Amino acid sequence: MTTVDRPLDRLDTKEAPPRSGRPAPPGRKNRALFWFAVPGTVLLLLFHYVPLLGNVIAFQDYQPFTGFTHSPWTGFDNFKILFNGDPAFLHALVNTLELTVIQVVFVFPLPILLALLLNSLVGERVKRVVQNVLYLPHFLSWVVVVAVFQQMLGNGGLLNVFLQAHSMGTWNIIGNPDLFKELLTSQVIWKDTGWATILFLAALSRVDTDLYEAAAVDGASRLRQTWHVTLPALRGLVILLLILRLGDALSVGFEQIVLQQTGMDKNTTEVLDTYVYNNGLVAGEWGISAAVGLVKGLVGVVLVLGANKIAHLLGEEGIYSK
Repeated sequence: MTTVDRPLDRLDTKEAPPRSGRPAPPGRKNRALFWFAVPGTVLLLLFHYVPLLGNVIAFQDYQPFTGFTHSPWTGFDNFKILFNGDPAFLHALVNTLELTVIQVVFVFPLPILLALLLNSLVGERVKRVVQNVLYLPHFLSWVVVVAVFQQMLGNGGLLNVFLQAHSMGTWNIIGNPDLFKELLTSQVIWKDTGWATILFLAALSRVDTDLYEAAAVDGASRLRQTWHVTLPALRGLVILLLILRLGDALSVGFEQIVLQQTGMDKNTTEVLDTYVYNNGLVAGEWGISAAVGLVKGLVGVVLVLGANKIAHLLGEEGIYSK
């Protein structure tokens, strides 16, 4: 009789060792996972939590050559700029709030709409090609994005070359302070909208198709199906991302703005992040810059906690449960 012809109970004559009644300790069982997490944890501590100790300079007349230990304490003097009506700070605050409102109202909903459009595409191959094209700008640095817009919309860019060739004058976009916020918004939309659809497409893929079929049987149109089936499926994710966006509300793109701020009126282009940079690293007002940055971070924490509380009142989980 060959091995194939043997009965199944004779193939393995070696008895398995008796199992212990106690399960393996969780630490020993997941030891490999713990070791994999160590490098990321160390980097997180070194570059995110240890630098928080540097906020002490917000309460000092800090000088880099004397260090933390020998710089004189000033208490809350550095925070007076937040309340004494300093024009430069007020302009930066107003510009930051305006950009935040614009990006929350106009930029935040665009990935949702784009995900709905992509989800409605019938051909899977066409959908994949469109997704790859839309994801590509996200992987470009802001230096490249700003350069592309300058080549397209600058005074000597393709748009103005075309207009001049047809005797239509020129359109001053790059460097125009009146269009600065619109320019920033268009750059953010072009760079990040496609990439932001990933989470929404993943959520849409989990919607039960039977719900659409049941709605179609009841006579619901495509628009009604979207309103009563698709959007409720995205509600939790939308609230979660909106809470996280509010926590980062006072940060509106430091690198993007610094690259385009040269030669323009700072009353129009200055935001809180560039204000901290220009007054800290450039002008040497370390304590004042640290105070503004510290208050900005605290406001972000308050916004996150408040928005999360509102999410709980609406019956959503938010970023953490009750």
